[in-house]
This record gives sequence, C-alpha cells and structure tokens, in this order.
Amino acid sequence: MEHWNSTLGSSFLLMGILKDSGTPELFCATISALYLLALTSNGLLLLVITKDVRLHVPMYLLLGQLSLMDLLFTSVVTPKAIMDFLRSEPTISFGGCALQMFLTLTLGAAEDLLLAFMAYDRYVAICHPLNYMVLVSPRVCWLMVATSWVLPSLNSLGHTLYTMHYPFCMSREIRHLLCEIPPLLKLACADTSRYQLMVYVMGVSFLLLPLSVIVTSYTLILFTVLHMPSNEGRQKALVTCSSHLTVVGMFYGAATFMYVLPSSLHSPKQDNINAVFYTIVTPALNPLIYSLRNKEVMGALRRLLGKYILPT
Repeated sequence: MEHWNSTLGSSFLLMGILKDSGTPELFCATISALYLLALTSNGLLLLVITKDVRLHVPMYLLLGQLSLMDLLFTSVVTPKAIMDFLRSEPTISFGGCALQMFLTLTLGAAEDLLLAFMAYDRYVAICHPLNYMVLVSPRVCWLMVATSWVLPSLNSLGHTLYTMHYPFCMSREIRHLLCEIPPLLKLACADTSRYQLMVYVMGVSFLLLPLSVIVTSYTLILFTVLHMPSNEGRQKALVTCSSHLTVVGMFYGAATFMYVLPSSLHSPKQDNINAVFYTIVTPALNPLIYSLRNKEVMGALRRLLGKYILPT
C-alpha cells in the first residue's frame, strides 16, 4: 500500500461529526453555545477563586486548576472544529495534529489525576479535619498541582512522538473530532498491535489507579458522614461530595468508553459523540455543577459582582 509523506509539510483531514449529523447548522450552533458557556463559566469561576481571599484554600485551588484544564481542553478542540465546518476545510497539518494530540492527552490525564487529588482533599477535610492543614498544607497542595501537570505531560509527549512516527497510508481522513491515538493508528501502514496493547494498558492504569483512590476516599467519607451527629454537617459534606462525584462520573464514563472498551464494541460515530461529550459538554457543565450548589462560591460571586460590576 502506498504511503503519503507524513512530515511537517503534510496534513490530515479531520472529518469530525458536524457534517454527518442530520442538521449540521443546528449542531454547530449548539456546540458554539456550549463553548461560550464553557469559556464564561470556567473563566468566571477562575476569576472568583483568584480574587476572593476566602477561597484561597486547597479545595478551591484544586477546583481552579480543574476549571483551567477544562478551559484549555475545550479550547484546543472546539474552535478548530467550528472553523473547519464554517470554512468547509477540515484540514490539520501534521504538526498541528501532533500538537493537538499532545495537549488533549496531557489535559485529559491531568484532569484524571486532579480528580483523585480532589477526592483525597475531601477525605482529609471530612475524616481528619484536625490534621487538615498538615496533611493538605499549601506545599502539599502545590505538589499535587505540579504532579497533575508534569506526569501527564511526560507521558503524553512519549505517546505523541511514538504515534506520529508511524508511516500513514494514502487515506488522510481521520474520522474523529480531534487527533487522538486510536483513530490515527487506523491509518498506519505498519503493525501497531503491540503499541495498541501498550496504549490500552497505559490507559487502564491511568484511569483505574486514580479511580481506586477516588472510590476508597469516598467509601471512607461515607462511613464518616453516616456517623456525624450534626444533620447540617452531614448535609454540607454530602452536597460537596455529590458535586465531585457527578464530575467524576461524567469524566470516567467518557474516558472508559474511549480507552478501556475494545474498539470492536464502539463505532467511529459513537466515538465522535463521546468526544463531543468530554471535550465540549463536560467542560461547560463542570463549573455549573461545582458552583451552583456551593454557598461559598456563590457568595464570592455576589461579592465580586457587587464590587466590580454592580456597585451600589
């Protein structure tokens, strides 16, 4: 089979999902609205956490990092998909594809680790409140943040370089919303079975290890909450934890579908729908899930609006 020149001067065609939908214009408008919502809600949450000193605690520092990751994640994918549809030119350069793959892998894995650290933070706050400032000190908190960024970056760099070193076949069409490992390997003209196995093992490890931390943390939290004498304290703990568990469910559900389930169990169209969910829908919903039921965040938002936008 012929190869095409997979160098920095060549390009792929990102076919995505917009043109395959029944009403592409409506779907494009919906995606654009969700992207604007993601920009506004995550940007506002970051601003509130940065400006209000009452929120300068580990829990909200980690939440701010989650909003930053969501903001970057959706911005790496969504504007490109919208512009490709509007211009009817779904091309992406070889270098652009590699960069998009590196960024999405990094941000996805970083969010994976961060959700585990957030679960640990809630565990310490609820189960060991007297030792909270020791076990989750500012130094420990920043170490968790640094780990969430550095380890995924190194892992993603290795995967990106290895994936892009393959020779690709004459077909340049990537039937996916973005450049990811599974759809790209389908275009390779070499035997990728061993590498696909490695990707599967790494994907399962990166998902299951943090997930085990989350499950363990919330199991212990549940036992502690059930023995709380105060109904108010119990309700506050459950509200905080339910928000986090909702986000965890959305993230791990989409990631498991893409990287854990065998490719024979899902079609390219299903992969595209799943990609829309975790790159566009989830980043738009996460800040709403965390903020609308959080009295501290809503109070900080009212103070910010009262001071800078709606002064009395």
